[in-house]
Amino acid sequence: MKIALFGGSFDPVHLEHVRLVSAAVQALQADKVIIIPAAVSPFKGAGTLASGEERLEMCRIAFRNLPNTEVSGFEVASGGVSFTYLTCRHFSEKYPNDELYLLLGADALLGFPKWKQPEEILRCVTLCACGRGRVTAERAAADIENTFRAKVILLPHTGEEVSSTRIRTELFFGRKPQTVDGEVYAFLRERGLYTHPAVLPALALEKQSRREHSFRVAALAAELAPRYGISTEKALLASALHDCGKYVPPDSSLLAGFPAPQDVPPPVLHQYTGAYLAEHAFGVKDEEVLDAVRYHTSGKENMTPLGKLVYLADLLEEERNFEGIERLREAFRTDLDECFMLALRQQVAYLKADGKEIYPLTERAYEWAQK
Repeated sequence: MKIALFGGSFDPVHLEHVRLVSAAVQALQADKVIIIPAAVSPFKGAGTLASGEERLEMCRIAFRNLPNTEVSGFEVASGGVSFTYLTCRHFSEKYPNDELYLLLGADALLGFPKWKQPEEILRCVTLCACGRGRVTAERAAADIENTFRAKVILLPHTGEEVSSTRIRTELFFGRKPQTVDGEVYAFLRERGLYTHPAVLPALALEKQSRREHSFRVAALAAELAPRYGISTEKALLASALHDCGKYVPPDSSLLAGFPAPQDVPPPVLHQYTGAYLAEHAFGVKDEEVLDAVRYHTSGKENMTPLGKLVYLADLLEEERNFEGIERLREAFRTDLDECFMLALRQQVAYLKADGKEIYPLTERAYEWAQK
């Protein structure tokens, strides 16, 4: 019997996952495919937004129409970091007389040599890979065959570049992703997954163009949050709320009781009103999130990693354009602290050159960041 194993975070599961499995079944003539949601992916140390049981149920719904497909709770039940070599060993012992295959996208295949105990994986299974967007599997397959003397089967399927981070951001902003099955989407809405009750009321205070900006900020912050060990959920929430005070007039009833700080430049004031609204109008109590909103324009000394992330995502989202931005974007993907310092340096230099007032918090933030 031919059995294909397909693991991942599935946070959430999307249509490209289903297409890959369908293509693999046809190409391999597989008798069974086992879908295995991870407890904690070794590549996503900040964890998942949905629980293991919720992701198992999502997968049962998503793969419901594919015959000979089952969803396994092995990794979820095992807990901790889900290493593929342990999973492959488990199923090779469970099915000792069968042919086992491990399904991968080309991007995963590229990183395979750095996985924990790749030789053990290859002892248990044969790798099967497909292209993903512009990333092809041929070169990586040849490298693995040369390095490990192991065959890699190339599937006649090229998947679309579907980002789970992008899907989570769309869901967080109340949008229905085209890449999520309708019944899976209904399950997510029923369970209230990938959302927060503060988001839609806060976004309703913004102009459409500002909501699009907030979406781009959230998508960038959520993409980079795991790299720096920051909660993806907090990154999404702080980014979604960061500009909610932008268009609320000072005499609004929503700001009743707001203690207006003294000598704040008009372009900076909305960070304070935004944090006030997030807490008092929308019920956000997480001080780390509130702090990220409160200083996302000015920065400040002793800023938290979440605060730096939102500050930089706001500055560097994909539609921003100014001299030196590409250098900052490159730094953002490699060193959060270095990028924060460089961004403040550029901001201070710009204000000085333009003869504009430098807000004291920004100046102190720059002095602190240099240290």
